[in-house]
Amino acid sequence: MEEFNRIKRLPPYVFATVNELKMKARQAGEDIIDLGMGNPDLPTPQHIVDKASEALYNPRNHRYSVSRGVPKLRDAICEWYQNRFAVTLNPESEAIATIGAKEGLAHLALATIDPGDVVFVPSPAYPIHPYSVIIAGGDLRSIPLSPERDFFDDLQAATRLTWPRPKMMIISFPHNPTTSVIDLDFFQKIIDYAKENDILVVHDFAYADLTFDGYKAPSIMQIKGARDVAVEFVSLSKSYSMAGWRVGFCVGNQRMIHALTRIKSYLDYGMFQPIQIAAISALKGDQSCVKEIVNVYRERRDVLCDGLNRIGWKIEKPKATMFAWARIPDQYQALGSLEFAKKLIRETKVAVSPGIGFGEYGDEYVRFALVENEHRTRQAIRGLRQIM
Repeated sequence: MEEFNRIKRLPPYVFATVNELKMKARQAGEDIIDLGMGNPDLPTPQHIVDKASEALYNPRNHRYSVSRGVPKLRDAICEWYQNRFAVTLNPESEAIATIGAKEGLAHLALATIDPGDVVFVPSPAYPIHPYSVIIAGGDLRSIPLSPERDFFDDLQAATRLTWPRPKMMIISFPHNPTTSVIDLDFFQKIIDYAKENDILVVHDFAYADLTFDGYKAPSIMQIKGARDVAVEFVSLSKSYSMAGWRVGFCVGNQRMIHALTRIKSYLDYGMFQPIQIAAISALKGDQSCVKEIVNVYRERRDVLCDGLNRIGWKIEKPKATMFAWARIPDQYQALGSLEFAKKLIRETKVAVSPGIGFGEYGDEYVRFALVENEHRTRQAIRGLRQIM
């Protein structure tokens, strides 16, 4: 059967290979410790669940909702930005709720990218960043992101060599999968570059709260004039452990927010209203639950990284995200990340994400997700010791 053209443009889903091997091992009765998918295992804080439950029993909340988010949710989004970053936003024109950041980002690409438009995306990258461009019919160009290279040198070189001129750039810091972090000076350079080259910027801020050791992640909206060229997506999935609830939002440039609002008005009726009400409770309520969630991830990070270093697999502790990005040990570099990930499942009973699944510049690495408790993480280290 002939495939549809848009589907043919999508590359093979590398993670499916590892998932299939993992499932076969489990079906055979093997205990596989899954540190692959970044699927939060912590429960949603009780006060958020209670608010959703209360709203669920109100029949007024069973009707169609508002695609861009109910007014009180958009107010809460803007209040969160004001309290967190001293950034003032207009809830009518500069904020929109999305069904998770992933949905919003994909639909923004569909609304703003025309076939043939060039979009810059760092590599490695969270898959929806490059795939949203491909699905929209855009022309994807990868910019290497690694400690050994100067990102802005590569960005300027790519800009000089690219024709037609790039229309958009999609970035994300703290970064998944590499865990790279930046400061406000980095965002200032991004905004200056975007204005100089007439490029739109999309910043995925999924790990705004998951920071450690005193590091605080900045928002691109803190840069003066950012709203002239940029939007920022935020997700409640990690900060409030609401991954399955599918709640996110986008703020910033009015033109892009309007485009996303317009396309979503044709495609959905927004989130189920009790979920929006729960999201309001999350954003406006006691934030101590976020600190508790962050502390759990920090403790898991320490157990994983200390354990890896102890067995001879050298890794620095990340300052943010719920991941660890580990260079494949020298003796296994020739395998590449996919074959190495398969080896780990077969021989150590530990599942990780192969770096090649995040782009061509990720193949020397694998990604660990901090989604198992400390006991299971120590068990994983004991398994990994067998190949070191």
